[in-house]
Amino acid sequence: MAEHDATTVGNTNGSNGAEAPRASQRTARLALPDELHAHTVDTDDDDDDDEEDVEGENGDPLADLPDETEELDLIHARIYSLENLRLARFAGHLQRLCLRQNFISALDPAVFAVLTKLVELDLYDNKVKHVGDALNTLSALTVLDLSFNLLKSVPDTLYNLTSLRTVYFVQNRISKISGLERVGATLRSLELGGNKLREIKGLDALVNLEELWLGKNKIAKLENLSSLKRLKILALQSNRIRKIENLEALENLEELYLSHNGVERLEGLEHNAKLTVFDAGNNFIPTIENLSHLQHLTELWVNNNKIETLQALEPELGSLSLETIYLEGNPCQRTEGANYRRKIMLALPTVTQIDAT
Repeated sequence: MAEHDATTVGNTNGSNGAEAPRASQRTARLALPDELHAHTVDTDDDDDDDEEDVEGENGDPLADLPDETEELDLIHARIYSLENLRLARFAGHLQRLCLRQNFISALDPAVFAVLTKLVELDLYDNKVKHVGDALNTLSALTVLDLSFNLLKSVPDTLYNLTSLRTVYFVQNRISKISGLERVGATLRSLELGGNKLREIKGLDALVNLEELWLGKNKIAKLENLSSLKRLKILALQSNRIRKIENLEALENLEELYLSHNGVERLEGLEHNAKLTVFDAGNNFIPTIENLSHLQHLTELWVNNNKIETLQALEPELGSLSLETIYLEGNPCQRTEGANYRRKIMLALPTVTQIDAT
């Protein structure tokens, strides 16, 4: 991991950046250029003209595309409604529909009912408040992104998406995890970062889940995770957790992110021997301890804590094949001065990355 942002709320593969469309002769992209958008906000008349052009009120903007189009990227296209796009004519072939950064507030069941071959639906950064029954017919859908919308709860109709593997709800207004009871057989990755969650619950049915992203919420305790025995990634950055606990059942856990919390001690990892990445930066940890059994650990982040000395490095980490360690921002960096990096290298000869430099 060459670069690490400890305050991130979710997985960068999906909700934090637009995925580049795959090369294909059957991929179409419609996007309003930034330069044009900059001018359209100057006058109301210009705004009206652009909205008419993109939404197709003066014609179908997708008219030149073949019915066999498999992927549509309609990014930042000032779309308010899907009605004028005549998406039904692509129903026989359309597999991926990207509608990022538009102004869509309502999902019309009539529009989506015929798009039964959709595998990916991206509605990142719109104005959606409710999903309702709009997506009920999308039984082939594997990826759904509703990040940066106005949802107050997890849609209770997800169970109709019988192939769903990855779902993103980053940066909404969700205060409770619910509605997931009937997607446990297929769901592999769940992102709920940047919401209003105060506790971990409602996950018991997700027995096949491999990734759980809950960063930037208000969660105070690690709990109710025992059914997630296949979990590989657990991310809880920027919450209110003070103790590492209740992780005994997560024996397959490979990556654990707990930066920017209130953790006071390194503990509770006795059954997580498969960990390769552990981020506990920006907490209140006074010493490095209880890590010597993590023989697969390659990256350790304990920067910006309360660690006073480097004495524990060799006995705790010397037997590991550690490649990256972050210790900057601790009192030991200041007290060791010029000897800081040299002492780390002597204690941990396998390390190739020390801090950000």
